Amino acid sequence: METATEQKFRIGSVHYLNAAPLTRGIESEIIFATPAKLAEMLRRDELDAALVSLTEVLLNDRYDILDGIAIASLGEVYSVLLAHKKPLAEAREIFCDTASLTSVNLLKVLLAERRLQPEFKPLENYDDAAEKDFVLLIGDRAIEFQRAPHAHEIFDLGAAWLEMTQLPFVYAVWALRRGIENRELRRELKEAKQFGLETLESIIETREEFDEDFRRDYFEWHIHFHLGEDEKRAIARFSELLQKHNLGPVFAPKYIG
Repeated sequence: METATEQKFRIGSVHYLNAAPLTRGIESEIIFATPAKLAEMLRRDELDAALVSLTEVLLNDRYDILDGIAIASLGEVYSVLLAHKKPLAEAREIFCDTASLTSVNLLKVLLAERRLQPEFKPLENYDDAAEKDFVLLIGDRAIEFQRAPHAHEIFDLGAAWLEMTQLPFVYAVWALRRGIENRELRRELKEAKQFGLETLESIIETREEFDEDFRRDYFEWHIHFHLGEDEKRAIARFSELLQKHNLGPVFAPKYIG
C-alpha cells in the first residue's frame, strides 16, 4: 500500500493494540497520543482527523464521524474494565484512567442505571491501580492488569453494556474536523482499514504486545472495526442515556462516507 510522499493531512491515533489495523500502511503519517490528548489537539485544530473516544464527538458539535469504521465490541471487550475489590454497590469513589472520556461516561451510565453515583477521580499513577478498591482502566493497561495477578473482580464494560441493551458498544471513531476538504483523507483512512483487515494475520503474528495467542483471541473475539446499523443504534442509545443522566449536552452524530 503506497503512502503519499508528503503528508497532506494531520492524522492522530492511539498506540493501543486495538487501533493497529486502522492505521495499517500509514503509520509513518500518524501522530500518536492518548485519546484525551488527541481530543485536545482536535479542539485546537491541530489535527484534521483523529481516532478519538466516541464521547468527544457526541459532546462537541464540531466533528463529522467517518462512516463504516469504529473500534467496537459485542460483549466482553477485555480492554475496558472496572477492577473492584468490593461489591459495586459499595463504591464511593472510583479512580479512572485519564486517557479516555468515553469509558468514564460509559461507566457512569452503567452505574447510574443501577442507581449508583460514586465520585469519579483521576488515577494519577498506573502503579497505584492495584491498591485501589475501584479503578477504571482502558487499552493496553487494562489488558496488562487483567492478565497479571490481582486481587480484584473484573466488571467488563462491554459485557455490561450488552447485557443492558443487547447492542454492541462503540468506543472510538474517526473524528473529522469540519471546514476542510477531506475527500482524500477519508479515502486514505478507509483504505488503511481495508489493508489492516486484509493483513490482520500479519498484525497478529508480528505485533509485540502480549503474546500471539492473546492477540489472536483479542482480535477474533473481543473487538471489531465496522460501524454499521447496530453500532449506530448503540450510539443513539448511549446518547439517550448520557442525556438522561445529565452527562450532556449531547449532539446528534453526523456520519460522512
